[in-house]
Amino acid sequence: MGPMRAARRFVVELAAEGRLDHVANLRAELYGSLALTGLGHGTDRAVLLGLSGEEAQTIDPATVDTKLATIRSAHTLSLLGRRSIPFHEADDLIFHRDRMYPPDSVTQHPNGVRFTAFDATGSVLKSATFFSVGGGFIVADGESASAMPAAAPLPYPFRSAAELLAMAADNGCSIGDIMFRNECALRSPEEVRAGILHIWDVMQACVQRGMVTEGILPGGLNVRRRAPRLTARLREKQRTGTAGDDPLAPLDWVTVYAMAVNEENAAGGRVVTAPTNGAAGVVPAVAHYYLHFIPGADEAGILRYFLTSAAIGVLYKENASISGAEVGCQGEVGVACSMAAGGLVAALGGTNGEIEHAAEIAMEHNLGMTCDPIGGLVQIPCIERNGMGAVKAINAARMAMHETEGHKLSLDQVISTMYQTGLDMQSRYKETSLAGLALNVIEC
Repeated sequence: MGPMRAARRFVVELAAEGRLDHVANLRAELYGSLALTGLGHGTDRAVLLGLSGEEAQTIDPATVDTKLATIRSAHTLSLLGRRSIPFHEADDLIFHRDRMYPPDSVTQHPNGVRFTAFDATGSVLKSATFFSVGGGFIVADGESASAMPAAAPLPYPFRSAAELLAMAADNGCSIGDIMFRNECALRSPEEVRAGILHIWDVMQACVQRGMVTEGILPGGLNVRRRAPRLTARLREKQRTGTAGDDPLAPLDWVTVYAMAVNEENAAGGRVVTAPTNGAAGVVPAVAHYYLHFIPGADEAGILRYFLTSAAIGVLYKENASISGAEVGCQGEVGVACSMAAGGLVAALGGTNGEIEHAAEIAMEHNLGMTCDPIGGLVQIPCIERNGMGAVKAINAARMAMHETEGHKLSLDQVISTMYQTGLDMQSRYKETSLAGLALNVIEC
């Protein structure tokens, strides 16, 4: 998502500056984690599509392979679909696996990509460096990761969980209400509700595709999709009436929901970054749990769930990181688990204090989790890790709602701890595939 958006932003800027029609050649250079795991993450594909003008939310996933095959067979790239130039991947898409940052860059984040456009004389028309900071968000070199101003001042700005809780208490409302009122400063209430429900629709469609689509995931590890088989087994238990004998059967479904999403992600299908692609299964899996296994679950609960989850996600985005390349998987599955835990409490009608406690518990028990995908592919351990994260989120919500005497650690303290832990973590454990499972498991 990030490299795709960066590539598209670069050519859009070229067009806005009146330089697109003068481009004769273009080079893309990947650094750090983007280079080390770029092929496994489909970054090469994303860059080609982004330069072509495609956007992740609108492109039809079924057309991706055909579009890429056309580019690669013709060795020609149509920038924004308007300016055709020769493009040879071996020479024009470069993976700098030995460098963390582009030379002379001001920003220091391990997910760097530099684009350079040349005219017919070989002179540089434009060069720009971007950083993929997690969840599809990008910043240009020198920009702050939080330098994304809202279209209008927010009525209830917050930077910490303590501020959020105090604001909600002062206004006699829930965390979800605060988030809803902020969203309504940018668009109408009807648009906010429709937007949330659209996200939920995309998540549900992703789960359904993942539960029925068989096959081997691309990339060379020969990992077979497991969600369809697990789905079939669980449905057979329901059909024969044996599912009722197992009190933990709902957790089996939660695992299936999460794995279905991340198998779709691994296959290049459409997912919702929540907060990232690699952690995209946790939030929808827990939402499905609420809808299918909680008596009285309704649309209002789903809205509370997503609004509250988003508020928690904002806290991590503003005060820590959601990038596995920066802080390890605690910033991806860990954050998703925290978001889902707090969101589930909100959906169940819990208090603001219980929401904050659930989010804290969920992250507390994901601290230090490394990002070590085998072969650089978002498959092992990523797919199962989403299932585990979803189950942890449910347990964290239950623990928080059963507690009656408060808790010692605050969400703000845990967020700060997570970020510091990530900074202290050796870089080879942060989405480089140079250590952990990626190093010690033989690819076969």
